[in-house]
Amino acid sequence: MDVQETPDEWKENPDKLSHKDLDARWTTKNNQKNYGYKNHVKVDAKSKLITKYDTRNAAVHDSQAFENLLDKSDKGKPIYADSAYSGKPISDLLKRKNIVNKIHEKGYRGNPLTEKQKEKNRRKSKVRVRVEHVFGFMENSMNGMYLRVICHQRINAMISLMNLTYNMFRYMALVKN
Repeated sequence: MDVQETPDEWKENPDKLSHKDLDARWTTKNNQKNYGYKNHVKVDAKSKLITKYDTRNAAVHDSQAFENLLDKSDKGKPIYADSAYSGKPISDLLKRKNIVNKIHEKGYRGNPLTEKQKEKNRRKSKVRVRVEHVFGFMENSMNGMYLRVICHQRINAMISLMNLTYNMFRYMALVKN
């Protein structure tokens, strides 16, 4: 059976089919399986506001949503990201768009990171961690990030509202200071 195909037993029971999200996919992270979607965000490092987002099913690798998050305003500026975004295709993309690559370097089996590379990654982490604060706030202050809706359009709408709500909370914190 192809991943995109609907199982025959679901087709025979319309009530069962109405409760299945046929757009969502499975992924595994840290030996934990999850079914659903991912919220890919681009965050302004200074203000910690979400400036752009993309919603994909969970099986899509993070690097596949990367190009959709870039725009003309990134030209000449640094882009920080974790090592999931490292590699030649992303590096070439950033060069083509004249964007400064500040993506974490990745070690490989038989070719671990050097001390110099580790130090560079530590310096990059001081900026990159600000994106993690966004997800930490959503998880801890907005009652988690598990949304219970079916279909990509609905989940995209819910994630849009979640990102907007986060930005409103963040804006209030910025205005107070």
